[in-house]
Amino acid sequence: MSASRLLKKVRRIEIKTKGLSNHIFAGEYHTAFKGKGMAFSEVREYQPGDDVRLIDWNVTARYNHPFVKVFEEEREITVMLLVDVSGSGDFGTNQQFKRELASELAAILAFSAIKNNDKVGVIFFSDQIEEFIPPKKGKTHILRIIRELIAFKPKGKGTDISKALEYFNSVIKKRSICFVLSDFISDDFEKPLRIASKKHDVIALRINDARESNLPDVGLVPIEDAETKKMMFIDTSSKKIRDFFLKNKKSQTNKLKKLFPSIGVDMIDIMTGEDYVRPLINFFKSREKRK
Repeated sequence: MSASRLLKKVRRIEIKTKGLSNHIFAGEYHTAFKGKGMAFSEVREYQPGDDVRLIDWNVTARYNHPFVKVFEEEREITVMLLVDVSGSGDFGTNQQFKRELASELAAILAFSAIKNNDKVGVIFFSDQIEEFIPPKKGKTHILRIIRELIAFKPKGKGTDISKALEYFNSVIKKRSICFVLSDFISDDFEKPLRIASKKHDVIALRINDARESNLPDVGLVPIEDAETKKMMFIDTSSKKIRDFFLKNKKSQTNKLKKLFPSIGVDMIDIMTGEDYVRPLINFFKSREKRK
């Protein structure tokens, strides 16, 4: 991709996602993800209705007038984005590829984070750890992340979520908010996910495409596995085959819906080509109610 084309793509995603994070998600994000505690800020004169437990007796004695302590939320939060860049991200039948959707979602979360002065880091993974961008603050850092999201060329094609989570557990020692952006088509990753969820706040953003479960009846079609590059022909006119794909997807979904809540991980299902604003807002609001 040429430098000028890359810059145009970066700018387009920046305008769209920054606008959404500023006008829609920033407040919900702040409320859903509280800081680690409250820190002393200042003292002010007591006002009727103030909690008497907050009275600063030393200052009160000095000025012979009641003063109370004012506390502010400590927002030193680290947000980690674990982004699946495997071959399956190059699939999409409704306006965009899964990887393009993942890029937009990651950008929105990143802009929402820096709007609240949080640090953001990224781990790109396939069947190996592709790249680690350590957590930092600032717009320049976020634009670098977006450039990587758009232009990154992974070495691996497969998906190994276990390896990504193990790496995350080893490099991020401080408690963080961890978003895993993937279709979660991977071998068993329960153990490292369980370890991560005990220390970190883990949210799974599962990216789907409608044609992964609902095949159209269009006869014999060639299909290439995006990760293995194997070609096969599938007779989509066969109801048995269409039912098999639907059943397989439902089985995978049910397995994840059973696993994630059992270890304290939230899951958001988002489809390519469909509005993702409402699912994200619903998620943020549900988190707010639980706090």
